[in-house]
Amino acid sequence: MTAQHFTVADVMTRQVVAVRRDAGFKEIVEAMARWKVTAVPVVGEEGRVVGVVSEADLLVKEEFHDHRTGLVEQQRRLAATAKAGSRRAEDLMAAPAVTVGAGASLPQAARLMATHHVKRLPVVGEDGALRGIVSRADLLKVFLRPDRDLAAEVRRDVVEPLFPDAHRRIGVTVDAGVVTLSGVVADTAVVPLAARLTRAVEGVVDVRCDLTARPAP
Repeated sequence: MTAQHFTVADVMTRQVVAVRRDAGFKEIVEAMARWKVTAVPVVGEEGRVVGVVSEADLLVKEEFHDHRTGLVEQQRRLAATAKAGSRRAEDLMAAPAVTVGAGASLPQAARLMATHHVKRLPVVGEDGALRGIVSRADLLKVFLRPDRDLAAEVRRDVVEPLFPDAHRRIGVTVDAGVVTLSGVVADTAVVPLAARLTRAVEGVVDVRCDLTARPAP
């Protein structure tokens, strides 16, 4: 089967702002404001991603701006109070950065985001250099695929290989991403597989399987 599998490279944003390790606090804030982003990757030598600075990292300075912390609070929030006194990206950033390869699948990227509780991931090449950034919204782009494209892929990559003798009698309709398979098949043993493979097609929201067995002669 030749099912189309989207990778991070297919949906990522290629034009991405990044800052160097020695970027100053104000420079980082200005970059976020100019590009309307809430986090920026920090790159080192040869463009390799070494960390990420987010709004949360920067807001610590505002939090402690007019607040004198006691010894107990300093110990309890050691990392936060350290960031409050920092002025450069390498001291403010979260490191090591959680990154994803350009060739990773969309489910892999989604699992990374969920596991690490982040909204976006820097995308890196094999050399670790920054290639783009992928967000939650980017991962949802596959659900914008036209219904006709989904129907064509399901018929080509699921129905025809599984039901070579009966594929012309099987209906494949798609409405708002929901695929309906209908018709009569000789072997119902492969029907669950058909439903599973259809559901795995990128952009499919759900599957209704109305395939029934051919009546006995």
